[in-house]
Amino acid sequence: MNWKEYFYKNPYWKFIKWLWVGAFSGLLLLSALVGAIAMGWFGQLPPIEELENPTTQLASEVYADDGTTLGKYYLQNRSNANYEELSPQLINALIATEDIRFYEHSGIDNSRLFTMLFYNLIGRHQGGSTISQQLAKNLYPRKKFKSFLEKATTKVQEWITAVLIEQRYTKDEILTMYFNTVEFGSNSFGIRSASKTFFGKSPHDLNAKEAAMLVGMLKAPTLYSPVRNPANALRRRNTVLNQMEKANFIPSDSCTLLKSQPIELNFQEESHNEGLATYFRETLRMELLDWCEENGYNLYKDGLKIYTSINPTIQQIAEQTVDEQLKDQQRKFFNHWKGREPWGAFKEVLTSGMKRSDRYRIAKEMGKNESEINKEFNTPVKMRVFSYTRGDIDTTMTPMDSIKYYKYFMQCGFMSMDPQTGKIKAWVGGTNYNYFKYDHVNVTAKRQVGSTFKPFVYTVAVDNGFSPCTMIPDKPVSFEGYPDYNPGNADTKYDMPEMPMFRGLKLSINLVCLNVLKLLGDDGIKNVIDLAKKMGVTSKIEPYPSSALGTADISVYEMVGAFSTFANKGVWIKPTYLNRIVDKNGNVIFENLPITQEALSEQTAYIMCKMLEQVTTTGTAAKIKYQYKIPGACGGKTGTTQNYSDGWFIGITPTLVSGLWVGWEDRAIHFRTMDLGSGSAMAMPIWATFMQKVVAVPNLVKVVNEWEAPQSPLSVEIDCAKFSNGQPEKEDFVE
Repeated sequence: MNWKEYFYKNPYWKFIKWLWVGAFSGLLLLSALVGAIAMGWFGQLPPIEELENPTTQLASEVYADDGTTLGKYYLQNRSNANYEELSPQLINALIATEDIRFYEHSGIDNSRLFTMLFYNLIGRHQGGSTISQQLAKNLYPRKKFKSFLEKATTKVQEWITAVLIEQRYTKDEILTMYFNTVEFGSNSFGIRSASKTFFGKSPHDLNAKEAAMLVGMLKAPTLYSPVRNPANALRRRNTVLNQMEKANFIPSDSCTLLKSQPIELNFQEESHNEGLATYFRETLRMELLDWCEENGYNLYKDGLKIYTSINPTIQQIAEQTVDEQLKDQQRKFFNHWKGREPWGAFKEVLTSGMKRSDRYRIAKEMGKNESEINKEFNTPVKMRVFSYTRGDIDTTMTPMDSIKYYKYFMQCGFMSMDPQTGKIKAWVGGTNYNYFKYDHVNVTAKRQVGSTFKPFVYTVAVDNGFSPCTMIPDKPVSFEGYPDYNPGNADTKYDMPEMPMFRGLKLSINLVCLNVLKLLGDDGIKNVIDLAKKMGVTSKIEPYPSSALGTADISVYEMVGAFSTFANKGVWIKPTYLNRIVDKNGNVIFENLPITQEALSEQTAYIMCKMLEQVTTTGTAAKIKYQYKIPGACGGKTGTTQNYSDGWFIGITPTLVSGLWVGWEDRAIHFRTMDLGSGSAMAMPIWATFMQKVVAVPNLVKVVNEWEAPQSPLSVEIDCAKFSNGQPEKEDFVE
């Protein structure tokens, strides 16, 4: 019997015949579908170049001056890693779990092709896709399909793209691209962000159990999150470890040991409200948004690398010092007003605070009247409030009581910069960015500067030939056109008819400063204002005699920049914090160039440094030398405003100029005595403690023992015969 007779006599021959016809037709149909898709009949295949230049949202990263990361700006917290950053354990965990034949196939694992096809077409997930196929899915975001044809078309597109990926890229490149495109939950996109978020380290430093946990999360980031579902995460991690053992990537005994260990996290979900230099990063963000709009970039998506001048060590010292010192001063303030309200009769302070709150704004938007709003503000609710001593406190109080509570808190703005380069090294805009968003360093944050303005008056005098030894009257003075302006000294005393000019500055004596202004002639205050502008002060200063005593509102940023002119031999250099911007491809797209202006002669700058030095040795800030024992050449000026509402200190050294303001949100709130509320009591100790810590760190800043004198001989005498008795004297304040 030949095969034809056997075949036709077989009772199943028709079934076999149609089985072959069906299989052949299916292959033809599949081939036709693949061909049609490849030719773009069902939509163009995405260009493979998108993997090299992905449309994924890349976080822009902010770097300190030592290359460490200060923070990020993002919609998705994603930053790309390169292959060298991937630990071998991480790669092994992925291959063992997702694609054991990764190095053997060319994009599609034929041994599992039909199984995977069947399950995916019926809508059930089958974890048989290769790594290349999973990477291809990133070009075809999953959606709810309306038809079988849509499912089949998308799946075939993924296959074709996977093969094209394998043809174009090496296996190492595919692994790198894969790890850069996957999501790990907790706002972490890509392996670099995930490693930092969950373990506080680079992907290169991940060990086997850490790598296994992260790879295990890829199946379902929320379900296997070690933060939200630790038990699930542990089981899933151990499953990955088992797969690694099965693939001979780790020994059996090591696998057993690792599975017995708990998950150990160093979880720090990146937040704009947390980390180092939070106030600075927000100020930088606002500047970058303007720059990006002008130059066609997206700060949150384009993966820019932003290099700044902030020194992380100096910044950390500044933040720590402000926190420690304000904590102590806050305690004194609470005790000072114990049982009494510091705003006294100024109830509008509370009304203003209520009307500036988000709660009030929302109530107004909802159409509530004042009676309803007042009732809401006096109804107790649960809330979390800030405390210096106890951190975050969960409590119940009325919104109005919370406004009263926060009015007590002292605020501070602190900035430090290199006077030679203009690079800002530290920026502390407030006490706690989570609760107090207002940045007290920013050029828009202006407060009355008090006696810190007086050096501008004395600088004009020195520029006009006055010597530190020039005798100046300490007596009441009048100004033409201002008959009602009759200021006095803080203590109403007139120690002597006249005194050397340097003594008037170091003791911050009002009438000496005003007599200097009088001696400068009719254009004296105009010349002082012009000099302040040359030294970087952009705030409006009224051309009144009272401005000489610091009645103008000026920012910490401006004042520190201006005082840097003294330490930089008379050359003002604009304070900057943004060095350069680099795009995701490594191209420098912005570089900051210094802006300078010669504001005063080198001789004048040197004489002013020597006069300001007297403030820190025998003047209002003498504790800097005899108590805090700050080494090297340094100088500075204290400042206190009416009713002790504001305390200032700007300190200079040849290599670091730092300054700060201390006060309250409302000027009606303040200390009531000079020993607590003066600039030498509120602000100077913060500067001195900061400098103590800075100079204690080896090689952080250079300590210079003497101010560098000009090469040319001085045209005036600065070695005065009259000196104080070496004891610190009280500081003056604005009348």
